[in-house]
Amino acid sequence: MPIFSNHVRLSSSLLQRLKRHVTAGVHRSFTTTEGNRPTIVHKRSLDILHDPWFNKGTAFSMTERDRLDLRGLLPPNVMSPNLQIERFMVDLKRLQVQARDGPSDPNALAKWRILNRLHDRNETMYYKVLIANIEEYAPVVYTPTVGLVCQNYSGLFRRPRGMYFSAEDRGEMMSMVYNWPAEQVDMIVVTDGSRVLGLGDLGVHGIGIAIGKLDLYVAAAGINPQRVLPVMIDVGTNNGKLLKDPLYLGLQQHRLDGDDYVAVVDEFMEAVFTRWPNVIVQFEDFQSKWAFKLLQRYRNTYRMFNDDVQGTAGVAIAGLLGAVRAQGRPMIDFPKQKIVVAGAGSAGIGVLNAARKTMARMLGNNEIAYESAKSQFWVVDAKGLITEGRENIDPDALPFARNLKEMDRQGLREGASLVEVVKQVKPDVLLGLSAVGGLFSKEVLEALKDSTSTRPAIFAMSNPTKNAECTPEVAFSILGDNIIFASGSPFRDVDLGNGRIGHCNQGNNMYLFPGIGLGTLLSGSRVISDGMLQAAAERLAAYMSDDEVIQGIIFPSISRIRDITQEVAAAVIKEAVEEDLAEGHNGIDARELRKFSQNEIVEYVKKNMWNPEYPTLVYKQD
Repeated sequence: MPIFSNHVRLSSSLLQRLKRHVTAGVHRSFTTTEGNRPTIVHKRSLDILHDPWFNKGTAFSMTERDRLDLRGLLPPNVMSPNLQIERFMVDLKRLQVQARDGPSDPNALAKWRILNRLHDRNETMYYKVLIANIEEYAPVVYTPTVGLVCQNYSGLFRRPRGMYFSAEDRGEMMSMVYNWPAEQVDMIVVTDGSRVLGLGDLGVHGIGIAIGKLDLYVAAAGINPQRVLPVMIDVGTNNGKLLKDPLYLGLQQHRLDGDDYVAVVDEFMEAVFTRWPNVIVQFEDFQSKWAFKLLQRYRNTYRMFNDDVQGTAGVAIAGLLGAVRAQGRPMIDFPKQKIVVAGAGSAGIGVLNAARKTMARMLGNNEIAYESAKSQFWVVDAKGLITEGRENIDPDALPFARNLKEMDRQGLREGASLVEVVKQVKPDVLLGLSAVGGLFSKEVLEALKDSTSTRPAIFAMSNPTKNAECTPEVAFSILGDNIIFASGSPFRDVDLGNGRIGHCNQGNNMYLFPGIGLGTLLSGSRVISDGMLQAAAERLAAYMSDDEVIQGIIFPSISRIRDITQEVAAAVIKEAVEEDLAEGHNGIDARELRKFSQNEIVEYVKKNMWNPEYPTLVYKQD
């Protein structure tokens, strides 16, 4: 065995496993589970213990301790992964209070700190804990706690995670990408920090949202954590506080704009796709003025999507279709819904475009259907109802501007308030994507009592929690139990008394973006089409049983996220095949994908999802 160091003695069983791995390449790749193969490492001793990708802590077997020069560097008792987790969870519960930095540091941030330390030490165990407790910890690694993390990132920064491309790096990005150690990257989440959740421009602190999103790609979609890359494009910040803060970690200059800004993002995209041609790039938390422009600029050339525009839209569509089902009507009745939308930013316009396309598909999928569908929407922004009389109207909002004569007949005018619009329209759905906490006031909700719907729906979708347009307690207290309520951030169900429960559905993008990414990866599609996104949303809408929907439950429990992701990814793959976009992945070509039944596609997805199990480590001298 000349290729291995003298420190390595391969057992006959391990040789057989390696041999099976080598020969497996000529067979269908989904016959082996992602992540179960031995891993070759080029380090030993303390270097292994300090590497979170490979560190197992006290779970290293005695054989591995000898093989990797670890004997004596760890306590002698070999612990199982389950015992390790039990130890960690005991410490977590005990340390939560101790980890707080005084009364301003909430309990959720204390949990984030402790989990982050585990992430820095032992990635496999971190994801094992996260997956096993996803309902509890998803709100910690993602919204709403990630918003607090981003606001305080300079003070929380301990260990680099991800890559930073700045305006100062122009002309160097093509070489910079080779500084990242992974030869294969499947998923990148990139942000410029210009609009982090509903918190505004947080500059380089926005890297926290990219890290949190990728944690969920690993936990929900089974993307191998060694093949994900969070990225911050730092083009400066217009946040006056950060510009003056001596502890701020980013460029202390005003944001680039115009062609200079685009040139930086262009260079980044060219660099990452040159090194990793099959990578998928998700754009996250770009301000509205750039979100749509960059999406249109790149979506037909690169494997990319914008979660704020397309992911939020998909989850909203799934919820809107679920609300139709909750009224006891078939989803095909969706084009009859009257929808008032509060908010005309990137998320709001993204939802409007997706909802309009969904209605048009149901009405015949032609120009006439597409044109007529826009009549079902009334859009209200900070200046009130958007009509054709609006001066300097945003081009993205223009298709939804209402006709002035038509509005006059409805008793409305340009700039009419949200209350006035709800009173006159009597909508089936009140959809909030405004990032204005409490916008759905008592007066607005009182006006919704006159809705023509048998069961009106309220979607308070803005994140984080403080930006939600209303709380479920307020909505149910004013409108009673015969409503559908959904929000972007998590809220508890409301006890309405007499055994009645007001269900709060979290319309979390987490239900879709992991499946969209995984489905695109496994299909091999070079682009992410509207049809693939639509298929994802429709599969999520159909996931809930009729009994659950009638109870007012239109989104599933986060605890089922891996199963949901499998189903969504399978729907994306199927649509990619039907649109002739699929090129295959990892030994499975498009021809084979076309032959798969629905169950085989789901099995293919499942077998290609990484699971947090410690691999056998084999040392090879570099």
